[in-house]
Amino acid sequence: MNILGTLSVFPHIPERIQRLHELADNLWWSWNPDAQALYATLNVSLWDSLAHNPVKFLREVSQKSLNQAAGDENYTALYDRVMAAFDAYMHPDATWFDQTYPELKGKSIAYFSAEFGLHEALPIYSGGLGVLSGDHCKAASDLGLPFIGVGFLYSGGYFTQRITGDGRQDAFYSKIKFDEVPTTAARNSNGEEVIVKVDLSGRAVYAKIWKVQVGRIPLFLMDTDVPLNDPQDRELSARLYGGDNEIRISQEIVLGIGGVRAIRALGYDPAVWHMNEGHAAFLGLERIRELVQNQGLTFQQALEVTRASCVFTTHTPVPAGHDAFGFDMMDKHFGHYWGQLGINREAFLQFARQDQPWGATFSMTVLALRCSGQANGVSKLHGEVSREMWTWLWPGTPAAEVPIGHITNGVHTETWLSPALCPLFDKYLGTDWRMRIDDPTLWQGVYNIPDEELWSALQEGKERLFRFMEARATNRAYRMGEGPARLKQIATFFSPNTLVIGFARRFATYKRATMIFSDVERIKRLVSNRERPVMILFSGKAHPADEPGKEFIRQICQIAQHPDFEHKVMFIEDYDMNIGRYLVQGVDVWLNNPRRPREASGTSGQKAALNGCPNLSVLDGWWAEGYDGRNGWSIGEERMYKDEATQDAADALSLYTTLEDEVVPAYYQRDDDGISRRWLNITRASMSSAGWLFSMARMIKEYTTDMYVPAARHDAVMSANGYARAREVAEWKHRVQFHWPQMFIEASGPRDGQLTVGEPVEINATVRLSGLTPSEVAVEIVHGFQDGAVGFTDEPMQLVGRTDDGGYLYRGLLAPAASGQIIYGVRIVPVHPDLFNKHEMALVRWA
Repeated sequence: MNILGTLSVFPHIPERIQRLHELADNLWWSWNPDAQALYATLNVSLWDSLAHNPVKFLREVSQKSLNQAAGDENYTALYDRVMAAFDAYMHPDATWFDQTYPELKGKSIAYFSAEFGLHEALPIYSGGLGVLSGDHCKAASDLGLPFIGVGFLYSGGYFTQRITGDGRQDAFYSKIKFDEVPTTAARNSNGEEVIVKVDLSGRAVYAKIWKVQVGRIPLFLMDTDVPLNDPQDRELSARLYGGDNEIRISQEIVLGIGGVRAIRALGYDPAVWHMNEGHAAFLGLERIRELVQNQGLTFQQALEVTRASCVFTTHTPVPAGHDAFGFDMMDKHFGHYWGQLGINREAFLQFARQDQPWGATFSMTVLALRCSGQANGVSKLHGEVSREMWTWLWPGTPAAEVPIGHITNGVHTETWLSPALCPLFDKYLGTDWRMRIDDPTLWQGVYNIPDEELWSALQEGKERLFRFMEARATNRAYRMGEGPARLKQIATFFSPNTLVIGFARRFATYKRATMIFSDVERIKRLVSNRERPVMILFSGKAHPADEPGKEFIRQICQIAQHPDFEHKVMFIEDYDMNIGRYLVQGVDVWLNNPRRPREASGTSGQKAALNGCPNLSVLDGWWAEGYDGRNGWSIGEERMYKDEATQDAADALSLYTTLEDEVVPAYYQRDDDGISRRWLNITRASMSSAGWLFSMARMIKEYTTDMYVPAARHDAVMSANGYARAREVAEWKHRVQFHWPQMFIEASGPRDGQLTVGEPVEINATVRLSGLTPSEVAVEIVHGFQDGAVGFTDEPMQLVGRTDDGGYLYRGLLAPAASGQIIYGVRIVPVHPDLFNKHEMALVRWA
């Protein structure tokens, strides 16, 4: 045949179920099982093969299946229920945000992140940071926040992982066809597609903006693969975390500067700007540039406006994990830019300078901290680590008072909850439980679930996992060339009576994936016990450039192939959100053994705990807050070690002992009906403690109340009347910084002595303010235990008089509330009603 052309023919959606297209373009379906069932029931094998992507599914499902569904009463009844629920969700009478903060209606929150993990159908995420960002968007939608997401639409996504016969990780990339995923071109108020321009080392780079609808909120993603760009720049947004420092800084310029321009082009004027990790920190510079160029503000005045409305979340407790660029690279990319900020090169580079052993760098985290009025870590322990890590930015300030707080991460409950548990929650927690997820009293309802029903639901999750694993293992064996006998044997690998331990996460070396094999003979005895069998499931990816991480994968895969561990240790390749759901909903124990304190938070264990899967974890990240002695098990101690080898050995010993003496006996302590009620007590404690405390609903409400709302209100104050307050504050700060070096303070009080609890002692101070007034400073007594275990408390001193030479006299009382070795000091700090906190200026003078 002489072929004239090729035509793509798509099925026609019958009128009765026409809105399947509309539903497919809103990620609301991704956390609603009934909505997913509308597609899966048409052709479940096709649905699974297409990574549960409804957009592509509707292009490939047969016309016959659609026609039959449109005439099936059961299907159309489900369709009607789903669409009614969708419409009610999208157009609520009221939302939590509107009811709680009605005065902020119309204000918007812009959330910048380098990756968003929404669903496996849109593979533009690599791991925990992206999944957290995706969950953040979903919960913001649930609660009605006026939220805007900003990021990248990576055409190459993250890599597909294949494990070779000898256990090596191979990475494969395939291009995402944007018309086959839930994305549409973003358009401005005139209906035109939006393309923004940024400058990269003297050349123009363009990014097209795409829109992903996540429930009620829009997520705007940038793509540089447009004809306007040179070939190398078209590849700029191709891959997540790919390339060298040149690629990294270029991506971060597009994310931060281009992201601000995208929001402006789309007609938004956010009241709050949230930088999720330092990748987006250049947005602070772009906002300053706007104000300098368009409003005539100075750099310092524009900085006050920017700081008022910017918040920053750091996720990295390891110094090497924070992006920093050499001054030569900053000259290359910003030589044309700092003049637009109203400052010179030296001031620009000093603004985010961090001295490294190899030289001075421009730190993205320092930049984010400088441009933000509020900053936080992602767990209580991570907040402490972050304050210690960045205390050098606040010289003279105790680490405990460094203005970096914490909001512990959570998970989006409906995304991760097992389908087997949903009907039990409806029955025993109440049909309104989805509206009360962060209510701790709600979760006491799990104790009302009968043992038989809860045990059955947990077993159902395991059976779903095993069916999934059998299919995955069979496909891999087929790909590896195995014969029929081996393929048939795979079905015998999975016994529902086996205790299953899950370990799934990014394979960074500090997460110590191989620690459980430190003593091979000991773990072999554990998994080989015929009376109490144990299976260990692993899944995860190492960054393609992380050779030590890839070596961990190779070691585990080779152990899994050894006759002593065959089908007792298994590695599931190509970890993604789909595999993550099966694991957290199906395994019995969640293993997490990072090298403390290097896990900022971790959320996979929260997802497991929600599903009644207890954690066996190092007391790091969220588990340091979540573990209560009843809801799982701890590994190791909350202490420091002289070196990593000693820490690893101690933690491995604790892991083995806990498995042998506590975890395995608890699971196999069965009653006559085959149920372990001792185990169910632990699973209930796990669900009831984690269900609310580590929910995304709780987390979003904390961000809103503690950070977003104060930022929005502060922004309104700073922006009013032509930025009058910002101009005043900038002038005041300049005056304080000028006079501060001449500030003098001396104090008198007991150098040593003995007191009883509550007995007051008088402290006096003399201050010379050098041009400032008493209303512009606070004089404080700072005290705490000598070991620093609890932190410090400050008590204000009162102005009581003047000295003959023009100084000021202050007096205060120190009355320790607890016994112990107390230390104290007296300091002076600047104060102003428009400061977020008294350490904002990083100025302190001690007596």
